[in-house]
Amino acid sequence: MHIIPAIDIIDGKCVRLTQGDYAQKKVYNEDPLEVAKAFADAGVTRLHLVDLDGAKAKHIVNYKVLERIATRTDLHIDFGGGLKQDEDLRIAFESGAAQITGGTVAVKNPDRFLAWLERFGAERIILGADVKNGKIAVSGWQEESQEELLPFLERYLEAGVRYAICTDVSKDGLLQGSALELYAQIRERFPDLQLIASGGVTEMEEIERLQEIGCFGAIIGKAIYEGRIQLRDLMS
Repeated sequence: MHIIPAIDIIDGKCVRLTQGDYAQKKVYNEDPLEVAKAFADAGVTRLHLVDLDGAKAKHIVNYKVLERIATRTDLHIDFGGGLKQDEDLRIAFESGAAQITGGTVAVKNPDRFLAWLERFGAERIILGADVKNGKIAVSGWQEESQEELLPFLERYLEAGVRYAICTDVSKDGLLQGSALELYAQIRERFPDLQLIASGGVTEMEEIERLQEIGCFGAIIGKAIYEGRIQLRDLMS
């Protein structure tokens, strides 16, 4: 299973939110590149980079941060936040993203998302499936759609999606544990899906459990920044 640290960007800085609430913002580092280099030095190979300004603005904003990290580390970067138009994807890929994550667009403009899937291939397009009260949350988790999780995943799997990041918004940033039962349910229903778990991962035991469930990857954010999980333990 891949361990995937997260860097969330607001105003070019590395931050973390609690449950997607922009009012509950904590700045961890003024320079995201410094954080990314520390991850790479610890042996991490993948990075989940989220443009929170972009998610709010509904177009890519912090692509210069992406470019700096991509050109100065060897990290495999999946980039999300505000990717709504073809131009956003062009900028993201030209700035060094190995993969992009599309969540809101998959709900609000499925034809565009499917066109991206066909154009760039399933290895480069990740489905963002963030859950709030059982429904898919969009627009930086500021809106709740009427899409239910399992039918949403099933529809896109049938269309060719291979990778999905699933975040239980109720767990995110609280350091109270992740949605293990939800991930087990998804894996049982869709064994061919490369599932990336995200939100609330707090202890090493959870990472071991996610690996047992069969997740492709686990995204870890606040637990690393708050020292609950040490990078050296992850990579040992």
